[in-house]
Amino acid sequence: MKIGFIGTGVMGTGMINQLLGAGFEVSVYNRTKAHAQTVLDNGATWLDTPETVAKASDVIITIVGFPKDVEEIYFGDHGIFKGTEAGNVVIDMTTSSPILAKKIAKYGEQHQVGVLDAPVSGGDVGAKNGTLTIMVGGDAALYERVEPILKTMGSSIRRFGDAGQGQNAKMANQIMIAGTMTGMIESLVYAKKAGLDLKQAIQTINGGAAANWSMANYGPRILNGDLKPGFAAKHFLKDLRIALTVADEMAIDLPATKLARDLYEKMVVANKMGDLGTQGLIKLYDETGSTDA
Repeated sequence: MKIGFIGTGVMGTGMINQLLGAGFEVSVYNRTKAHAQTVLDNGATWLDTPETVAKASDVIITIVGFPKDVEEIYFGDHGIFKGTEAGNVVIDMTTSSPILAKKIAKYGEQHQVGVLDAPVSGGDVGAKNGTLTIMVGGDAALYERVEPILKTMGSSIRRFGDAGQGQNAKMANQIMIAGTMTGMIESLVYAKKAGLDLKQAIQTINGGAAANWSMANYGPRILNGDLKPGFAAKHFLKDLRIALTVADEMAIDLPATKLARDLYEKMVVANKMGDLGTQGLIKLYDETGSTDA
């Protein structure tokens, strides 16, 4: 089976390497070719457009930045749907809009192309190790057909229903992360101001009821001054905006998620730190613990 993969960023690179390691033949495209060099060195084949990737592939996987990027690579002048034919399968693993996922699925249904939305969680570590959590929306039989491919990239894979439900599951995931990220940051700010040993504080917190992925994975990075993106803050802000837009459509109020969005907007928009990892939120806080600096 020939796989096409579009998006060779931090996440895509790890995922492609897992596919190559499992013996799949993988063709790739990325907006900036230099960012694909690692997977090209590992055996992937470069193609010049999403359209040519689709023409060369049985299954096309995408993981890009923003919903507008998803729209372009699927429906653009040289997009994926210019190169697909009946029987092909496309899997969008970008965290994107449930509405857009349904639009892609509708086009696929009209042209006999199988479509799944399958956003992921687990960051750069999960992508590198093939241990991502994958949340799937789309036809059950199609999901079963491509499950072996998904299993090369993830260790926890679940289908939540029809088109768009994978994206809705990811929104629920991101709402949870909003709480753990802001809690982790403010916990460390408090511990530092109180004069606690931060390494001990992290170990203790993760040994009790407050244990969480954000503290376990990003807490040590903060202590080491490592704010490089396992997941970029600008993309997390995008996710929170999508979640709150959908929440508004469902007539529910998520005040804590709104507060997290406001903090990340201050980090990304006002302070131009969107290319840092989500743990870079710590930079909003000065030595007094204030975000007003």
